[in-house]
Amino acid sequence: MERKRICMVGTGLMGGSMALSLHQEKISSKVIGVESDPTHAREAIELELVDEIAPLHEAIEASEVIVLAIPVDAMVRLLPEVLDRVNNQIVIDLGSTKSLLVNSMKGHTRRGRYVATHPMWGTEYSGPRAALRNAFRGNAAIICNAHESDEDALQWTRAMYSKIGMHLLEMEATAHDLHAAYVSHISHITSFALANTVLEKEREEQAIFELASAGFASTVRLAKSNAEMWVPIFMQNRDNVLDVLKEHIVQLQRFRECLEKNDGECLGKLIKESNKIRKIIN
Repeated sequence: MERKRICMVGTGLMGGSMALSLHQEKISSKVIGVESDPTHAREAIELELVDEIAPLHEAIEASEVIVLAIPVDAMVRLLPEVLDRVNNQIVIDLGSTKSLLVNSMKGHTRRGRYVATHPMWGTEYSGPRAALRNAFRGNAAIICNAHESDEDALQWTRAMYSKIGMHLLEMEATAHDLHAAYVSHISHITSFALANTVLEKEREEQAIFELASAGFASTVRLAKSNAEMWVPIFMQNRDNVLDVLKEHIVQLQRFRECLEKNDGECLGKLIKESNKIRKIIN
């Protein structure tokens, strides 16, 4: 791939990790960061995630590719402004929800320059210091509504994700949001809820945390995730999240009913049903 000048809007976990991957794979000739948080801007320079920090309009003019790595509510507000400013540049977003963003761009005169993507990776940490090398390797990158993007923008985006080690999937934005609710969004809600449950109990029993095992730590790991990122995701994907949350509550009630009836056989059946997940996840 010909190396390109890239504008990275947002230099936190996703943007910083993407910048590292672009540097490492020699995809970028220069990365210009756009960052509203002065502390994050300073850290992004110190950690060499970006080569410089610039205002949005200057960074767009100086770049060939613009990557949006900011919370999805900010993305909905900013993407139209970015597309208004581009000529032949490629615009990519890394957001976890797609329908609202894609639908809001229908009819924009430069819609073809935009490629809607979701690299399926993340951690519970945030900010430039959370950025990791080789973060995306081995994971899936989703491209949504590919037919609405210009062919050159689409080809470059596919090649970029392949070069940083991701395998590609394409789907409509509505299907993406439904699947994301099941494989990602419900996991975070469950972790937040479990953490709140244990924190409430911990007021009475400090020993809970002294006895916490690796399994517990793994289960509630996502509860350390940033509310500023996840509240907009839940709100934008509200209908799908509510649907999967209702089903999750039904499953919890099944376990409760088995215990209330002192029915070990019932519990065993539920656990064995859940073991079928091994066929999907090793």
